[in-house]
Amino acid sequence: MIKNSTLTRAMTEDGSVRIVCADTTAIVRRAHEIHKTSKTMTAALGRCLTVTSLMGSLLKDDTDTITLQLKGDGPAGTIICVSDYKGNVRGYAEDCSVELPPNDLGKLDVGGAVGSGSLGIIRDFGSGEPYVGISPIVTGEIGDDISEYYATSEQTPTVCALGVRANTDNSPKAAGGFLLQLLPGADEALIPQIEKNVTSLGSVSKLIEVGHTPAEIIEMVFEGIPFDYFDEIDIAYTCTCERDKYKRALVSMSEADIAEIVSDGKPIETECRFCHQKYVFTGEEILAARKDMKK
Repeated sequence: MIKNSTLTRAMTEDGSVRIVCADTTAIVRRAHEIHKTSKTMTAALGRCLTVTSLMGSLLKDDTDTITLQLKGDGPAGTIICVSDYKGNVRGYAEDCSVELPPNDLGKLDVGGAVGSGSLGIIRDFGSGEPYVGISPIVTGEIGDDISEYYATSEQTPTVCALGVRANTDNSPKAAGGFLLQLLPGADEALIPQIEKNVTSLGSVSKLIEVGHTPAEIIEMVFEGIPFDYFDEIDIAYTCTCERDKYKRALVSMSEADIAEIVSDGKPIETECRFCHQKYVFTGEEILAARKDMKK
């Protein structure tokens, strides 16, 4: 049985470096169940879901959200993931059935599925204009692209390690990752030790597969460096779609379009891209809602 996905946060005692680490196996398994992902896309979407959850956990307020938009020219098409401030996340890819041969290293070819293009990070703080940062896709392997984004768009030195190991049925065997960030005024004397520790870690998904928790992985990253754990929280694949949201979108159509739907007599079926939940409306229902809106 797959245990819940969990996320752990910690910081060095002197406030120089922070880390968030998560086991997202259950999240990626749920995404696989919803989207019927191929083995390659289990890895591609899984890495995107993982890092979006990690970034979401760095938000401050309960109304904040963060969206990752990976717009590559590879066969996977655009990948979009959204997280709340607790790290609960949802996502989809335009084509979740893409399967490619292993890359030159014998690993799942996530970079080939993604291709070249741009990575967009949108932070929505619940009011006012959202903050949008964009950087080029470097390798399409996701972790490298996130590190590049933080370096160019936010000038924050960041190590992003992500991994997904897939079963023969394309479901995830293990998934997770961490974000490690050097904070302003950091003691640069810590960098060599952290670099040595990160280099010796190996695959983060392998560590999770053999049973290491996010807290244990953090301990490995900070070996020899005093640090404090902040907290450990449960995270999940969580969709926020509601019937009323789709009704409001349909009501916003022009009167001519609504009239055409009513005269056609066929129900309107909408479907959520994140969870594939379907919502069905009649033309009369939309017409009545539009009249109520005008009152």
